[in-house]
Amino acid sequence: MVLENKLGITESAELARQEERISKKKALELFENKILNSLDAGKFDSLAKIHKYLFEDIYTFAGEIRKVNIAKGNFRFAPVMYLEQALKHIDNMPQATYEEIIEKYVEMNVAHPFREGNGRSTRIWLDLILKKELGKVVDWSKVDKEDYLLAMERSPIKNVEISVLLKQALTCDVDNREVYMKGIDASYTYEGYFVYKTADL
Repeated sequence: MVLENKLGITESAELARQEERISKKKALELFENKILNSLDAGKFDSLAKIHKYLFEDIYTFAGEIRKVNIAKGNFRFAPVMYLEQALKHIDNMPQATYEEIIEKYVEMNVAHPFREGNGRSTRIWLDLILKKELGKVVDWSKVDKEDYLLAMERSPIKNVEISVLLKQALTCDVDNREVYMKGIDASYTYEGYFVYKTADL
């Protein structure tokens, strides 16, 4: 199934290639134009603005809360009917310590507020919180991609694994473009979501 897109692409592999190319270009603009500095770290509104900026040239739903239920394998992300409530809860979660920030990151992953592009947007959002609260960001080049995906899959049950994995990769080099851009890599993102109509779940 290929998502309806502004590019008129009907082949999934080609859409994935163009999505990565365009979102990386837009992510670089976010960084170089210092747009991220104006966002309120840790709030869903900021995540929505990041998502809209990255994907507005590709999808009409960029920056908008999804209207369908989605799942990955046997794991179902937050149901649409509870999604706005979940996002308000995440907004109010504390973020003063590393542990609190990771807990907030995991909860946002469980919410999975967008139809597509959650991973890249949320990693930028995570680094924004870490930078503001701790003066650090994740050096994604030091994070094994398979370990990351497995840890994120298990994180709703127990977030110790993802917490340890990312803590080992923290750096004070917060203004390094290469460090920032590595987190936009699509290979850190879940693939193959199963999409259902709301009534089916």
